[in-house]
Amino acid sequence: MARIDIYDSTLRDGAQAQGISYSVEDKVRIVERLDALGIRYIEAGNPGSNPKDLEFFSRVGELALKNARIIAFGSTRKVGVAVEDDVNVQSLLLAGTRSVAIFGKCWDGQVVGILRTSLEENLNMIGDTIRHLKQRGLEVIFDAEHFYDGYKANPDYALKALAAAADAGVDCLCLCDTNGGSFPEEIYEITGIVARRFPTAIGIHCHNDGELAVANSLMAVKAGATQVQGTINGFGERCGNANLCSIIPNLQLKLGFECIPPQNLGQLTALSNFVSETANMTPNEKAPFVGKHAFSHKGGMHIDAVHKNPASYEHIHPDSVGNSRTILMSEVAGRSTLLARIHAIDPLLHRDSMETLQVMDRLKQLEYEGYQFETAESSFELVVRKILGRYQPFFELREFKVIANEPTANGVNSTAMIKIRVGDLEEITAAEGDGPVNALDLAMRKALERFFPAIKEVKLTDYKVRVLNSDAASAAKVRVLIESTDHLESWTTIGVSTDIINASWLALVDAVEYKLVRDQERLARH
Repeated sequence: MARIDIYDSTLRDGAQAQGISYSVEDKVRIVERLDALGIRYIEAGNPGSNPKDLEFFSRVGELALKNARIIAFGSTRKVGVAVEDDVNVQSLLLAGTRSVAIFGKCWDGQVVGILRTSLEENLNMIGDTIRHLKQRGLEVIFDAEHFYDGYKANPDYALKALAAAADAGVDCLCLCDTNGGSFPEEIYEITGIVARRFPTAIGIHCHNDGELAVANSLMAVKAGATQVQGTINGFGERCGNANLCSIIPNLQLKLGFECIPPQNLGQLTALSNFVSETANMTPNEKAPFVGKHAFSHKGGMHIDAVHKNPASYEHIHPDSVGNSRTILMSEVAGRSTLLARIHAIDPLLHRDSMETLQVMDRLKQLEYEGYQFETAESSFELVVRKILGRYQPFFELREFKVIANEPTANGVNSTAMIKIRVGDLEEITAAEGDGPVNALDLAMRKALERFFPAIKEVKLTDYKVRVLNSDAASAAKVRVLIESTDHLESWTTIGVSTDIINASWLALVDAVEYKLVRDQERLARH
């Protein structure tokens, strides 16, 4: 099996995305996870750019990495400066890595218009820098910046830039589609020309401005590239970089290359989520391979077919990349799908049981009212339990009152008072919060923790509101989705109402009730 070296730039190019800023600790943790996956190269930043990167290179040098080589990234020497005197080039040596990446211009228009120097001086800058680093025993990768645009504008000069790097002893020529505007057939043709001309290893670095970065990277490999650069989740400047979470499984599962150890491919989804969480970015639920919806099925005919033969609507097995199949609950899901959910509560029922029909009718009615259980399956489970008589409310709301106070004082602008009944006992309490929903959530927890201490383990991790009929203006119906977690699992609940506070309350109650039901079942099993 031919090997493709994966070169990850999540910590350098990925950090240039809007809204992303990694701490030193974030970077170290990501390096450890990338190394565990089996990534060959991890581009960690420019050691001469800021003190944070200098500290990181010091920290990362202490790690006992098993698979990855850390890359220090920099540019060719500056115009008119001897390589020995160039501060940024010398900082690459101080980083202490065995491998470095140097970028240089390959587009004659940029040499003249951006660098403001001669075409010959640019070639000297490339050769001098690489030669200087190779003489010190380093592995050197040359990032041929704007190579494809440069080749299309002046192929002779673009190839001369590569020749300058190759003659200086470079280990890999990485061709960059820096503007992200090339088409797959262009990448294939030009990469093939380079691969046939130079005996050096060839790499590919694509940006996603035309939403073709993954396709372009795959075509480059087909044309002879043996190194692929990209980022986890496609993070990067503008529209992002080539997404390694799509490139790796496409190369490994579809084209027969080995990018990472086969036994590690199942870590890919967890890694994708980990990097999103560390970067404080919402995961792309529709991402191929690793997204939450990548293997989700809703239509009844689709679901039936997947149960009989998963390949009918799944191009790979979800487990191969650490993902899982999800059968979405909806009015179009079909009776067999509903039955699978019902069997988790009552395995004796069948598809024509009166209870099964009642669940289906209730589901259709709730979805007509605005409920949607595709992502709120915990609330759906509670609906089923109520219909089957397998549900006993843990508490009863007697009343609640929410007061909004303006202006805000110390982040608190709302107060909630609540009265609940548990058995024959009542509890009245109040809490302040940052907004009415937060205050209501805190007041409910405060009241219930006396009776159910396990509620202290529950944390609200996400809160979403969607207006269902915007034409009704301020009287519109809203759907609230709340994601909760404890130390064991996560679950999502839903509430719908013309009153956002009431919709939130319904979702909060389901979240707590679901937790108590699960705990009750765990105790019963033991």
